[in-house]
Amino acid sequence: MNSLHSVSVAIVSTHCDPIRKLHSFYKAKTKTKPHNLICSFRQPSNRLLVSALKRDSPESHQTRNIANDEGPEKLPLRQNAANFDSGWLPAFPHVLVASMSNFIFGYHIGVMNGPIVSIARELGFEGNTFIEGLVVSIFIAGAFIGSISSGSLVDKLGCRLTFQIDSIPLILGAIISAQAHSLNEIIGGRFLVGLGIGVNTVLVPIYISEVAPTKYRGALGSLCQIGTCLGIITSLILGIPSKNDLHWWRTMLYIASIPGILVAIGMQFTVDSPRWLCKAGRINDAKTVICELWGASEVDSAIEEFQSVCKNDSSDLDSRWSEILEKPHSRVAFIGGALFVLQQFAGINGVLYFSSLTFQEVGVESSALASLFVGLTNFAGALCALYLIDREGRQKLLIGSYLGMAISMFLVSSAIICPLDERLSNNLSILGTIMYIFSFAIGAGPVTGIIISELSSTRTRGKIMGFSFSTHWVCNFVVGLFFLELVEKFGVAPIYASFGAVSLSAATFAYYFIVETKGRSLEEIEQSLNVKA
Repeated sequence: MNSLHSVSVAIVSTHCDPIRKLHSFYKAKTKTKPHNLICSFRQPSNRLLVSALKRDSPESHQTRNIANDEGPEKLPLRQNAANFDSGWLPAFPHVLVASMSNFIFGYHIGVMNGPIVSIARELGFEGNTFIEGLVVSIFIAGAFIGSISSGSLVDKLGCRLTFQIDSIPLILGAIISAQAHSLNEIIGGRFLVGLGIGVNTVLVPIYISEVAPTKYRGALGSLCQIGTCLGIITSLILGIPSKNDLHWWRTMLYIASIPGILVAIGMQFTVDSPRWLCKAGRINDAKTVICELWGASEVDSAIEEFQSVCKNDSSDLDSRWSEILEKPHSRVAFIGGALFVLQQFAGINGVLYFSSLTFQEVGVESSALASLFVGLTNFAGALCALYLIDREGRQKLLIGSYLGMAISMFLVSSAIICPLDERLSNNLSILGTIMYIFSFAIGAGPVTGIIISELSSTRTRGKIMGFSFSTHWVCNFVVGLFFLELVEKFGVAPIYASFGAVSLSAATFAYYFIVETKGRSLEEIEQSLNVKA
């Protein structure tokens, strides 16, 4: 979300003329040669949680005796089977349906990458770089409005119904865009898509954090970033035929409506957040959901925790925006806004703008293929985050991620400013770009949205998340608007060095301001923040 979370609209802007005009400038500064990226991902080995009641039952004693009587050669097999931890499985289908919304986000990021030239030619604005940029990025305006409005919707309607309502602009926007025969129609369709995306980027981390078991909340939350990566990769692959078929873009936009339909239908079979149900006074429904997702042994303790932090009446469904200015909510809102400001000004948009030019310099002429390589790197990092986030913790991942991004930016800047050897300079440039994207995907991308939802209180979670993500969209727009102009004025190396400096600041901020949430329930976190306030 990202959590871009968040891969930004920078990927889809690589066909705009301002970037092509900077190609010769960039070429003079640095040249690179192709390298192969090799990443390994080790599947986590988990441990089965066994309740004390089950351990002490006669059946369990009998099972252990039988296992011991079967001889040492068969015992390891039983132990390996017993080591599989299935505690995440009940919540996984519900999280998977929600994460499909991030797939939609990623798909719409990449869907304009190849076809924008064909769209401009067919709709009559070919060569107008301003209009091309407007068509690509108009959904940021919709996303900003969607993020701001999402808080009130989630508070009043709950996540499940909000998901279904939000599918409407996503589906309609895709269909209107696909059928567009004028500039106004394509812009209107893209704006509707952005409106839906803005709501979803807030909604998905809230829903996952509230339905996932505490032990697996980080890993399941990382599916947001994985969904975004898969959406980008899918759209880029589907965009390959657009070079030969000038009308293929319509098919791609029609396809974009299918995930929205699947989310609307899938949410009919998912559960609502037990925390929202408890806040709405629907205690029995909350107990049913907890029993289904977390196990019967968790029902009483969970309900007790929920009730300890909420009023348990209908007034709790309508928190005021002004509450995020009051302690302790103001501290979390500050952290949420600051994290997204630092994330965006650490340069993810800028690096993605120039990554396509970097790969062109090493022989990858297709910008779609270059963006696909970036997407795969991002995906590999998201998989690593999935494995590490509940083991190492959110704070460590954030600090390590931003330190990696800083080192990468300083590496590329040094290669541009002091090219001691042309081949070495080329190698450092491409290595730094890959390291930066991978480092972002491990922490700064997925962790930001997760940690804000975890730190927010039950009462103000929707409002704080809406405020934080609206900050994200504003910064996303500002960086995209001024980045090329700054590069023309100051050069690539100073801008990349400034990205490295912001990354160092972000690592420092995470060290001093982020509270570790690994292994703690949302209610424990909220109570500890209330005490500090």
